[in-house]
Amino acid sequence: MAQASTFLLSPQPRARWMRFDTAQLLKRFFFCERSLLVSMAAWIPAIAPLEIKTGLARFIWQSAENAHALRNRVFELRFPSRLLEEEGTDTALIELFGAVKDSPSVPAFLLSVGKILLPALRDCYQAYLEASDSIADGPTHRFLSLALSEKVEQIRVFEGWAESALSGNPELREGALAWTEAVGNRLSDVGGVGVAPSASAPAAGPLSGSKTYTIPARPARDPRFWPCRFYWPDIIDPNYPYGEGMQLQLRSAISHLNEVWAIEAGGVIQSAFADVLPWEWIHDSARWTYDESRHCQ
Repeated sequence: MAQASTFLLSPQPRARWMRFDTAQLLKRFFFCERSLLVSMAAWIPAIAPLEIKTGLARFIWQSAENAHALRNRVFELRFPSRLLEEEGTDTALIELFGAVKDSPSVPAFLLSVGKILLPALRDCYQAYLEASDSIADGPTHRFLSLALSEKVEQIRVFEGWAESALSGNPELREGALAWTEAVGNRLSDVGGVGVAPSASAPAAGPLSGSKTYTIPARPARDPRFWPCRFYWPDIIDPNYPYGEGMQLQLRSAISHLNEVWAIEAGGVIQSAFADVLPWEWIHDSARWTYDESRHCQ
């Protein structure tokens, strides 16, 4: 009689996923990040405070860098498709991350992202890192650990932004809370992000209370900006000095602050062309928008 084979059993969770399972999860994370950064980009011109505009640009860049690393890692794991353009069974989940683009108000957008979507990504990244290890998946551990720390910061900042927006617009609080609850309920209905196999939930249509996003004809502007038809008097008076010393510094500062329009342009083109141009363009555009946000400071 043949002797039965014996194996050394281990309680370690690192054997939980095979190569293809890992690729499927990382693909899910990629599409979540991609969809979220496009939604955030769309809202840049609609939000007035300069600190939020520049902060969103930085967070968009962080998401783009993480998404790019996820995408490359999926290819390294020899995922069957080299295109990586289909969400597959995660379609309903990814649609939700894009649905916050249609938030009914600025506070609703900030609250739903800060209270629902970012924590969902934070938790799934934490779960993934705990269930895998640096031997089998060292490259992922490196960039996902960074992404986890970034999500913690993003949540804290978004919560502060949301509270500030609500305190300035108390009449929008009830609607923002209802919208955030609707986003949370939909996330539960589609099975969350997580690290479990996809729930394959069908698309459920627009969220209750959604307002179709449109690019604002006139971007929201921080009230600290002073409307003026020139940025330095020599534009209309050639005898006015160009500026030296502190005046030159002031002139330069005004010029930099006026580049807020470039951040808004970056947000608009990302959201407008994300569905027709390849990922490489989205990735580069996110970096350009972030660069412009630093020029503005």
